[in-house]
Amino acid sequence: MGLVLLSFNLRPAAVSIGPVLAEVRESLGMSAAAVGLLTSLPVIAFAVFGALAPAAARRIGIHRVTALASLAAFVGLLGRAFTHSQALFLLLSLLALVGMAMANVLLPSLVKLHFPDRIGRVTAIYTTALSVGLTAALVFTVPISDALGGWRYGLGAWAGLAVLAAIPWVPLSTKDRHLERTPRSITFRDVARTRLGVAMALFFGLQSLQAYAVFGWFAQLWRDSGYSATVAGVLAGLLAGTAIPLSLWLPNVLARSADPRRVLFAVISCYPVGYVGLMIAPHTLAPVWALVVGVATVTFPLILTLIGLRARTPEGTAALSAFTQSTGYLIAAAGPFTVGVLHSATGGWTVPLILLLALALPLFPLAAYVSRPTYVEDQMEDPVTPGTAPRSTRT
Repeated sequence: MGLVLLSFNLRPAAVSIGPVLAEVRESLGMSAAAVGLLTSLPVIAFAVFGALAPAAARRIGIHRVTALASLAAFVGLLGRAFTHSQALFLLLSLLALVGMAMANVLLPSLVKLHFPDRIGRVTAIYTTALSVGLTAALVFTVPISDALGGWRYGLGAWAGLAVLAAIPWVPLSTKDRHLERTPRSITFRDVARTRLGVAMALFFGLQSLQAYAVFGWFAQLWRDSGYSATVAGVLAGLLAGTAIPLSLWLPNVLARSADPRRVLFAVISCYPVGYVGLMIAPHTLAPVWALVVGVATVTFPLILTLIGLRARTPEGTAALSAFTQSTGYLIAAAGPFTVGVLHSATGGWTVPLILLLALALPLFPLAAYVSRPTYVEDQMEDPVTPGTAPRSTRT
């Protein structure tokens, strides 16, 4: 229950702003620079503060950090719904996002700690909850705002769910379990020096880049192709909602598969198919391409599943998760910005879609590498020199 509630609340702090951004900007008198900072805060929080989560978990306990992260999200979400200060709104938004960033990194470790023999199944459950939370925030923020009288209610409503997410972790934190230490603690830098860590970070970054660009711009793409704002929003919701049932199924399939490449390749291939389709028929077949690209976004729960499968210990999982996600989000930050620049420069969507298609292709060789049955601890134990096997493989 704790994992499900926590996962559901990992995205509303980041994506609930988008549907009411115009109203927030007008109400608080935000400049273009302030709006740009606000939309960049999720990437900043997930990249910078997510990297601190494993060290915090080692120092004070993984359940305590998770409980504090949920409470931080609650305070930030509730506070920003009441403030009339532009600066305080940004700070409280950052607080909520910091909490979610740290919890986001620790989730694979929590799965490894409590369900070491059911990583695929439990990852499927929590990533499905994450997808539901993301879709709900995109779809319901505006109706809640309209029904209750303004954007403050639409944003503040998510604070109630955030405090519910903290409840299971408070009793767990009273008898906390620190991350199991290996003879030499695994650090962010240790993972950065492994081939697996670099490959995982690149994979995570490129797939996140795709997702950020898709969720940030595809509603506008469909509006430019002739749909109304309402229908474009429905298409974006269809795209996001497609991942929900697949997130419940495919991570477990991946974890049990003798050859995970087949699952990864099938999902990744939906990106180029969808992009080509959008270049050819963005209006007439829009629902089809929304479904196809929605399938491709399931690469996110699949890479989270691999984080749990590519480390031997909860501590290794936390370090691999921190490096993979924090570095990956920095890579992803360039996606929406570059797509926006190209769209403005060309006045159309063909060039941005060609760029996204080109950036999707490296996912195939990266998927082939991270599918190999290797562990990040093994690549750290003994640097490989020509003609020498890693220490873990010697007899």
